Amino acid sequence: MAASDPAARPLDAAPASAADLQAVARLREAHQQLKAEIAKVIVGQDAVIESLLVALLCRGHALMVGVPGLGKTLMARTLARALALEYRRIQFTPDLMPADITGTDIIMEDPESGRRRMEFLRGPLFANFVLADEINRAPPKTQAALLQAMQELEVTVGRQTYTLAPPFFVVATQNPVEQEGTYPLPEAQLDRFMFNIPVNYPSPQEEAEIVKSTTSNTTVTLQPILTAEEVVRLQMLVRGVPVANDAVNYAVAITGMSRPWALEDPQAKARPDDIHRFIRYGASPRASQYLVLGAKARALLHGRFHVDFEDIRAMAIPVLRHRLILNFHARAEHIDADEVVKRILKKVRTP
Repeated sequence: MAASDPAARPLDAAPASAADLQAVARLREAHQQLKAEIAKVIVGQDAVIESLLVALLCRGHALMVGVPGLGKTLMARTLARALALEYRRIQFTPDLMPADITGTDIIMEDPESGRRRMEFLRGPLFANFVLADEINRAPPKTQAALLQAMQELEVTVGRQTYTLAPPFFVVATQNPVEQEGTYPLPEAQLDRFMFNIPVNYPSPQEEAEIVKSTTSNTTVTLQPILTAEEVVRLQMLVRGVPVANDAVNYAVAITGMSRPWALEDPQAKARPDDIHRFIRYGASPRASQYLVLGAKARALLHGRFHVDFEDIRAMAIPVLRHRLILNFHARAEHIDADEVVKRILKKVRTP
């Protein structure tokens, strides 16, 4: 049964209004315009750009992993410019302190009265689009300063809590090769990122085009396609996309298959060993939430106001790859998280 089949009993059975359908058409048009604008600066990497857009529309956050020189910072800055979002880049270093990113209270003196007062000086976290460059270079105390902002859209300094203006989007970058002097992100913080997005090397043709465009006097002017207000409205639209019960159950089944079986589980013996013998810990329900949310955003980007099973499958690897903790069997047999997720998708059948 297809997820778009009326018999699948959608959770939100209200039909799409004319305004919703108009917004979907506007997003699809904006998606094409964004791709064209970003292509002026970024060569290739279409899948990475689309994943960043999906995470933004879902009010999620993204972790980009790739070696230096692949344009991770440039991609983030270009996307922020094309969306007309307030952009801040934070270079994470070992001496970076939490106050350096959240802000701090300072003493201000009134030049006329001479009176002193405490005033909050906002840090770079107060922006719409925040790039946490090389996030694993900073110590855990500084990394943890992002947690409240990413989850609750708030920053607490002293006894005062400040609200971050929507949209709020964190893109972090990480170098997977050089680990000396780094602080690996704990699982609790990795789980705050909706997607783990690998940035791979370009093809020879793409690299030749990159070299030609970056070694000339060419100046590129980007036209903003969406405003911050439009992004917020589209984020609300994503939440309103109807999804069938079967599609939700499919997402939950994928996440559930990632969890190692327990002896007390009556279905344990029926679960395949070629998956669970490689997994130490599986994904939490947050993965199921992101599978469905990501599928909704992907459907909208493709001009549909309903979720298909293919939308769920397309979200599985970027959502799950950083949520699976593999064991020594996986390392011994050179099995990575992507391969485990692919095996899960083969085992979990659509309803």
